[in-house]
Amino acid sequence: MNKFGTATPYIASYVLLKKGNKILFILRSNTSWMDGKWGIAAGKVENDETYAEAAIREAKEEAGVKVKATDLHPVLTIHRKEAEDKTNIWVDVFFEATKWEGDPYNAEPHVHAKVEWFDLNKLPDNIVPMLGFALKQIKAGKIYAEYGWS
Repeated sequence: MNKFGTATPYIASYVLLKKGNKILFILRSNTSWMDGKWGIAAGKVENDETYAEAAIREAKEEAGVKVKATDLHPVLTIHRKEAEDKTNIWVDVFFEATKWEGDPYNAEPHVHAKVEWFDLNKLPDNIVPMLGFALKQIKAGKIYAEYGWS
């Protein structure tokens, strides 16, 4: 418990690399979480790192592209409780980018099988469940959602 007695959630940043109506997806493998499911460039926010800085770092690490902070647009925040461990609480911050430098590729082949563009209206069945939920919220124009709470 922290000195204020308040929640201390984990924080993750996500970046939707968007080209028209398509989003760049990354097929997870060898990660020990949701392997075999499609995700997007994302990861934990590190100490002394802003949510936007984490999104920029993850876009570079996972998709090999350089996104400028001015090209990141916040689109959704989710307060999430993990189904398998109800004490595992997250704040997920989603950004969208339609501009970046470089051509996206699988920059982490040791933990991802491949990258692929999918139309938002024709998503594969095997996407990370919370991501599917998030995309529906974004499509509906929501800027805040809760996931995994009863």
